[in-house]
Amino acid sequence: MKEIIATAKAPKAIGPYSQAIRHNGIVFLSGQIPLHPETGEVVGGNVEEQTERVLQNMQGVLEASGLSLADVVKTTVFLKDLSVFPKMNEVYGRYFGSNPPARSTVEVARLPRDVQVEIEAIAVGDKNSR
Repeated sequence: MKEIIATAKAPKAIGPYSQAIRHNGIVFLSGQIPLHPETGEVVGGNVEEQTERVLQNMQGVLEASGLSLADVVKTTVFLKDLSVFPKMNEVYGRYFGSNPPARSTVEVARLPRDVQVEIEAIAVGDKNSR
């Protein structure tokens, strides 16, 4: 059985999807873009600011699931322009400094709301053990 995870600490879904789903101890986070949770507006003019907001949104969803960034085992980063990878990576590294998850990074033609970065994640953990 799947459990839907929803929180006000991250933007509401802007389509027919859930912020995250837990199934058999695995939490699948939908891609987060740099939207402010309260206003729904795009945050940040550069990829560093946008990456920061995306990771804060991910933290909010993970907290709602009883987990944290330390429980993330895999991320996929979608970048509008792969040339900004070093800048995104610097911010990403502050959040996943020790024992970082597996990661794929791909350049895409376009992202929702014309943002520069989107990140999805998979986390594993038991919310009852925290």
